[in-house]
Amino acid sequence: MMLKKTISFVTMFTIVCGIMTTVHAQDDSRNKWEYIMLTPDNSNLKVLGDNMRKHNQKYHSEGPYRAYVFTVATGPNVGKIVWQMGPVSYTDLDSRPSDNGHDEDWRDNIMRYVKHQTDSEYWNTDANLSMLDEMDTNTVSHPILMIRFMNIEKGKAAQVSGILTQLHEAVKAIDGHSPLGVFDNEFRQGAKGRHIAVVRYLKSWSELDGPNNFKSAFIKVHGEDSWDAYLGALDDTFSDYWDEIIQYNPHMSGQ
Repeated sequence: MMLKKTISFVTMFTIVCGIMTTVHAQDDSRNKWEYIMLTPDNSNLKVLGDNMRKHNQKYHSEGPYRAYVFTVATGPNVGKIVWQMGPVSYTDLDSRPSDNGHDEDWRDNIMRYVKHQTDSEYWNTDANLSMLDEMDTNTVSHPILMIRFMNIEKGKAAQVSGILTQLHEAVKAIDGHSPLGVFDNEFRQGAKGRHIAVVRYLKSWSELDGPNNFKSAFIKVHGEDSWDAYLGALDDTFSDYWDEIIQYNPHMSGQ
């Protein structure tokens, strides 16, 4: 099986998933991210970029409505734009920017240069499994995000808690580990949707050339006989997964 063959740094966060069984028991306040994907009209990229910058500077520069824009660097969505806002609560959305020309500006100066808008989603942060306190989010200290989207096999959610506990303890034991973020899709996506997003936050691409210390850390924490059982649980619990790297665009974010 591919999971058993691909024992790389990707394995480290492949199994952070299944969070759907635990995340909703946490505080459900300001810990969500609005996520939309835009397919730009490539003939007007400069205009779109400049207009996006002005829009975010005016309407999404601070607080829960702050926007972060990323460009997709790998996979089938390469060249598309990811627009994120947050972290927000649902209550915040009742007062989100819409007046003072916001909606008209988005319609006339953004969507005019966009072919498609897809994947409008809300992702909930798992504070217990994420390591966001290891980053300076105000300065976007880790601008490269390697995202693994994961789907949980039907009927296997009960297995997730033990896997997550093992994973978290092992990652924490790695010296100089990359921070992880664990997010669960708030609304039902069906069997082919995106259930979980696990993010590895990188300061630079060169971190991908670093050593893979996850297996040795896992065995050190959980014992010699734990590794094969762990891989078997991964194979049994998750039905599909795929990677996407996105890179922060400070210009379009209005920074």
